[in-house]
Amino acid sequence: MTENSRTGQRLLVVGAHSADFVWRAAGAIAKFVDAGGEATVVALTYGERGESGELWKQEGQTEENVKKIRHGEAERAAGHLGASFVAFDLGDYPLVNDHSDIERLAELMRDYAPTVVMTHPDQDPFNPDHPVAYEMVQKARLMTSGAGVESGFKTAPPSEFLIFEPHQPELCGFTPTVFVDITSAFERKKLAMAEMKAQQYLQSYYAERAEHRGNHARKVTGNKDIRQAEAFMRVVPNVIDTV
Repeated sequence: MTENSRTGQRLLVVGAHSADFVWRAAGAIAKFVDAGGEATVVALTYGERGESGELWKQEGQTEENVKKIRHGEAERAAGHLGASFVAFDLGDYPLVNDHSDIERLAELMRDYAPTVVMTHPDQDPFNPDHPVAYEMVQKARLMTSGAGVESGFKTAPPSEFLIFEPHQPELCGFTPTVFVDITSAFERKKLAMAEMKAQQYLQSYYAERAEHRGNHARKVTGNKDIRQAEAFMRVVPNVIDTV
């Protein structure tokens, strides 16, 4: 991703659960929109069963009410970033990899034609849904582009494909290959994180992670103005005109 004008550029972020985009990519989403692009966030589930512990402490709580709360949280968080929010509501813990849901995601990709797609890594020893989300996105993306050649069905041009940073990267096969300077968007990321009241315990963790990655980005670039950053890993090579 560059800082050049993004007219016609579209970012699609797909999370297994409704809050995943906030922790891992909120700053990058805001920066993408700031540069003139369009951003859409898809949550395959609300995380209503496995990632809403604070909400389940309320007496008389129901699954449908948890979903309603989580939907509102995600919509408001996406609004802080200038993105739209789409919920598939497929059910979490476990998220099941179903062909019809992959086709549904592929159809969204064909219509939206994202230039950049982000999702989870294909490994996570602590979360059963994250690798499933990766597999669904990876297959949908391939079905969308038709392997980059003429096909007998509607296609969209191949997108960049980035993995956002998992909670414990060293255990998930994650090695950063892209840092996004989110200094100018960090306050909006904090606003988005603050909306996720069902998982308040993660807010300080990911604020600190942004500081850590900002330090790494400064060392890579020598740019002392970078204070916070987010890390991503490329799945496919990027193509440039010259080195």
